[in-house]
Amino acid sequence: MGKIIKVGGRGTTRRTADTEDENWSGEKFKEYQKQMKEKAGDEYVISGRGTGKRKLKDTPETTRPSAKGRYVSSGRGTGRRKLE
Repeated sequence: MGKIIKVGGRGTTRRTADTEDENWSGEKFKEYQKQMKEKAGDEYVISGRGTGKRKLKDTPETTRPSAKGRYVSSGRGTGRRKLE
């Protein structure tokens, strides 16, 4: 992919390294989560302080709401900008 700088030893050493495809976020991670959920579909998930349980395959998919039109603060909370 590209080069990144890794810092080590309390910030005293630096080295460059090649980056690899990250799989801990984004679409690749969603696919990984879906595969793991299918594998462990018959396992139970306990919730509500141990008072409720359901199978993992019955857990609904979550959606991420859009951030369009929301404001983000900056500069110790004194400034803001609108996301588009």
